[in-house]
Amino acid sequence: MQAHKRERGFTLIEIMVVVVIIGILAAVVVPKIMSRPEQAKVTAAQHDITKFVEALNLYRLDNGHYPTTDQGLEALVRKPTSNPLPRAWNEDGYLEKIPLDPWKNPYQYLSPGTRGKIDVWSLGPDGEPSDDDIGNW
Repeated sequence: MQAHKRERGFTLIEIMVVVVIIGILAAVVVPKIMSRPEQAKVTAAQHDITKFVEALNLYRLDNGHYPTTDQGLEALVRKPTSNPLPRAWNEDGYLEKIPLDPWKNPYQYLSPGTRGKIDVWSLGPDGEPSDDDIGNW
């Protein structure tokens, strides 16, 4: 004789309690996140700059040097045609594209850098060289 198993699921009340809790949490958390768009842009710029530095380091490993300032970050997408020519440029490139910073301005690149071997930075919200610049330094 088989024991009769009782299948148990969630009741409507339990589901409603969970939905109310999620709603309350969303009402508290979303305004805090939405009131920080500038901080989100700074974080996005820092992430992009980290990605550029990693790709530039791979470029250097393959070619023995970083792209020049004139070759710029574009050397990570298209093979440079000016000297010094890369000796073993990755045919797939190092990045798919070079995005604009979160304020819709181009990222800046300097090689050799003034603050390190290479400098990669965003001019920040004002789009001008100032204290709000975000870089790999």
